[in-house]
Amino acid sequence: KKKKNMATLGTTALLLVCCVALPAAVSGFAVRVDAHDEECFTEDVTAGTKMGLNFQVAEGGFLDIDVSITGPDGKVVYAGDRETDGKYTFNAYTDGRYKYCFSNKMSTMTPKLVVFNMVIGSGVPEEEMLHEENHDKLYTMVVELAEALHGVKREQEYMETRERTHRMINDSTNSRVVWWSFFEALVLVTMTLGQVYYLNRFFEVKTVV
Repeated sequence: KKKKNMATLGTTALLLVCCVALPAAVSGFAVRVDAHDEECFTEDVTAGTKMGLNFQVAEGGFLDIDVSITGPDGKVVYAGDRETDGKYTFNAYTDGRYKYCFSNKMSTMTPKLVVFNMVIGSGVPEEEMLHEENHDKLYTMVVELAEALHGVKREQEYMETRERTHRMINDSTNSRVVWWSFFEALVLVTMTLGQVYYLNRFFEVKTVV
């Protein structure tokens, strides 16, 4: 009987580790939300699926956006006003289509660029954890390790979102600096040619016939 329990425990531990090793579905996007507008994205999942949203406003106005997540029945899972960045993780409470929305309706004229990713399907299946009645120390350690690894994975995904946002900001800033330098050089050349022309006209010897 002891060998049978150990075998069952080993199988459960292997399933947990395999679930950790399987990559979750990660979708990365960048969307421009115009003033007085709203952009929404949907995901069809089953009950118990772990879902996550990481986002950051890359440019536009005060770098803020309204965020909301609603369930298939219209229930608001999460709502935030004028947020610059954030991350939110939850378990789907029922089967169906979940909707993520970024709203810029509070802005009068400035569009916002939002960089975000959605993580779908990470985590250990609850049925695999609940059916095992033998709460052995090894089993508990494996469960804690699985949760810790998924926590690290979510943190890495959030850092990837922030890194992508900062890279876009840096590229945009570099582009503006280059164009401004080009404009300054053009103005300087124009002023130099104008001064040369003016001095030539000023010192020009006029002959009186």
